[in-house]
Amino acid sequence: MSRSHHPLNNDTKQPRPIQQAWQSLTIPIRACKRRYLPLLMIYFAYGASTFITIADSFFVKEKLGFSATTIMSIGVWLSLPWTIKMVFGQFVDSIRVFHSNRLSYILIAASLMMLSSLLLAGLAGQWSWVIHLGTVHQLYLTAMLINVIGVVLQDVVADAMSVEVVERDHRSEKDITHDLAMVQLLGRISLSCALFLVAGLSGWLAQHLSYQTMYLLTLIIPCISISGCLLVKLEQTQTKPLKKNIFFGGMLFGGFIIGMGIFQVPYNQEWIFLVSLAAISYFLFSITQDVTKQTKRRIAIAAIVIFIFRAMPGVGPGLQWWQIDVLGFNKAFFGTLAQIGAGLAIVGMWILAKYVTEKSIAWIFIVLTLITSILSLPVLGMYYGLHHWTEATFGFGAHTIALVDTALASPFAQLSMIPMLTLIAVNAPKGNAATWFALMASLMNLALTAGSLLSKWMNHIWIVSREIKNSAGVITTAANYSHLGTLIWISLLAGLIIPIASIVILMRDDLARKKTSH
Repeated sequence: MSRSHHPLNNDTKQPRPIQQAWQSLTIPIRACKRRYLPLLMIYFAYGASTFITIADSFFVKEKLGFSATTIMSIGVWLSLPWTIKMVFGQFVDSIRVFHSNRLSYILIAASLMMLSSLLLAGLAGQWSWVIHLGTVHQLYLTAMLINVIGVVLQDVVADAMSVEVVERDHRSEKDITHDLAMVQLLGRISLSCALFLVAGLSGWLAQHLSYQTMYLLTLIIPCISISGCLLVKLEQTQTKPLKKNIFFGGMLFGGFIIGMGIFQVPYNQEWIFLVSLAAISYFLFSITQDVTKQTKRRIAIAAIVIFIFRAMPGVGPGLQWWQIDVLGFNKAFFGTLAQIGAGLAIVGMWILAKYVTEKSIAWIFIVLTLITSILSLPVLGMYYGLHHWTEATFGFGAHTIALVDTALASPFAQLSMIPMLTLIAVNAPKGNAATWFALMASLMNLALTAGSLLSKWMNHIWIVSREIKNSAGVITTAANYSHLGTLIWISLLAGLIIPIASIVILMRDDLARKKTSH
């Protein structure tokens, strides 16, 4: 259909502003392609996997009776597959199973997730063939570990596909970058939709159904991820030789992390961070040996900017303590904030799809940094009594300010992931996309660790404490929020100045690019 006869371009039927608004709102729908379906269904399944979270936590608390130490030990083991994600990336990039390195791994992962669901359902329902396989602790740990391996494996495949589904032949770099950004946007929308749909449903069903039934319902989740692959034939992709230093080094790296966690070595978090930074830097250097010098420079800049953007320190748990003790926020209100955040994140990504996919990545980083900093001001203002003034003047207080602030901020929290993932996708080495995404995911998680460590040391200097009473009702620790304002100021200013300065210094070329025209 020619442009002059397209119904959206008929100016006699629609005023131009309405036409432009309609085109902007329908960008995600028009951007969807049949070849994206397997990828989007995997992301949807990943978001839906949180369905069992509430029921599982109550099952462990009420039926299994694990101690806090046991639960933390299980958590250490369950973090291992994510820690060695680059090993799974090597499998997907280099080893074909039944002549496939995409569909076969999706089916293997789905099978593992189904096996996990059956083991957990059997444990909850006391099925004879399950409970005779081992102790309660062994069964639960094994089932959960199998599930995490399946989830990580599908996540690795999805990361690789997010680069491969974009057509590249006879297309400009701007068009390719635009489509890579759009695929990441669609993936986040798909994941967020699943999170939103199961957020309320999971809690309501957990209240009315048995634990056995809840675990059996999770069998639907791997079926979702498989469905997209059965409807759309996955194209064969090129494989590259296994990089033994990454494969075996990743396993050794994972063993080190587990050992540090189990034996509680002094300053183990700091040691883990330093060793992790050295290991991931080495793996990234290894995977980029075959690319040009210019590409290596782009990759290094991308890695540094992403790390800095994610490594900014937070205020720490003292902020939530203060919100609970001083502002009177309770569990239900925090739940309301989470539900609003999930829903509006979807709306925000949908509405801002055109901006996020057509502006340069550097400008998006800067704009999101400015917006995030501005939206942190109401919290800072409430620390100094803003809510008292608004209540006296306008009739609304802290709860209303928090609701409005969450409503405004939630879309941008999800949007900040899109330029980062786009930057990763644009610089993915050909043939090693799965390993590359796995390493960059590890780098992003490591950046969050850096932010947590900075926040921890800040809280050692500027101490914040909440009121703690013993069993007799005697106060053993008095509430002290006098340093909370300092922590908020440092977090706000560091999160504003450092990322923008790094982008201006390192991404000057990207800032100079004009808005992409389509």
